[in-house]
Amino acid sequence: MSSIPYDLKKIKAFAFDVDGVLSKDIMPLHPNGDPMRTVNTKDGYAMHLAVKHDYRICIITGGNTEAIRLRYERLGVQHIYMGSSVKKYDFQDFLDKSGLTPEEVVYVGDDIPDYEVMKRAGLAVAPADAAPEIKEIAGYISSKAGGEGVARDIIEKTMKAQGKWMGEEAFGW
Repeated sequence: MSSIPYDLKKIKAFAFDVDGVLSKDIMPLHPNGDPMRTVNTKDGYAMHLAVKHDYRICIITGGNTEAIRLRYERLGVQHIYMGSSVKKYDFQDFLDKSGLTPEEVVYVGDDIPDYEVMKRAGLAVAPADAAPEIKEIAGYISSKAGGEGVARDIIEKTMKAQGKWMGEEAFGW
């Protein structure tokens, strides 16, 4: 049984910010000025497994580098919004295109640009090191910091609640 105060059986999709959620919020800069993000391999595995189980995955980020697109497309993510200046509009586009309701979506964000989407999503999740304003509105605060497995944490908990975590699809890419 999950300790998250939300019916995880309702969840059909996961939406994620990138910087501070799927990557650490401190990163080196490439000589061309682009941030060089880290990724968590366990997050990637969980995202790929979720896609194999027909969950929809969405990325909504202010970042805009080809590395982001390539990373998440290779995991099977179909909804990638980069250079997002007002995330609530991209979140609505994702809902419209996927036919989902906000109650069916987990949104994981860590800072003020995520605030409006987190207020709208069925379950708002924050990494352990999120901004205080984000933690205040989160329905669940992960024990994992951004870039250190927060996506794996919420995907695993949701899939376990739905009896989908250790099925046959779990044992390969």
